[in-house]
Amino acid sequence: MRFKIKRRLLYLAFGAAAFLIAYSAGAAVPMTNEEAAQVRRDFMDQIGGIDQNGIFFNNVRIALAMFIPAAGAALGMFSGFATGNVFSAIANASPALSRIPPLAILITPFGILEVIAYGIAMSRSGMLIFRLVKDKPWRQGNGRPFFHNTLVPTFIEIGIVAAILLAGAVIEWQLIQQLGGLGNSLGA
Repeated sequence: MRFKIKRRLLYLAFGAAAFLIAYSAGAAVPMTNEEAAQVRRDFMDQIGGIDQNGIFFNNVRIALAMFIPAAGAALGMFSGFATGNVFSAIANASPALSRIPPLAILITPFGILEVIAYGIAMSRSGMLIFRLVKDKPWRQGNGRPFFHNTLVPTFIEIGIVAAILLAGAVIEWQLIQQLGGLGNSLGA
């Protein structure tokens, strides 16, 4: 049991690292002022009128897609890249934010929770494809061990990710409210 927990934490670290690398790459992409303004407009259109529940449902929707075997890890990296790109666009318009390293936003309480949740989902995506190839559950008689050894832990992790993201959404929304709303907190 102890070995399985250590190994699972290692996979989580790989998933979180993949998300952080993709985020950093997205934040490093140079943009013209016009491109940054367009990214900010698109982002504000996407989150217009969002509240704590909207933050939660948006993040859970993204995280659930990250559980898809193999494709989920790629979706997670794309999400990290896009998030970094949005940070870069917002920093482009905010002199104060432009002096903050992009990864600093992810060391906030809600950022840490989101990285952990996405790390769990992305790493489970890789683990699922490995188990599907190794166990071949579609073969006669192999379904029950696959269900107990792979699907049950996956469903448990989906619940854990949802709980983590709920806590993160509550914290993020409280911070947004303290900063005076989304427009003010995003430098818009």
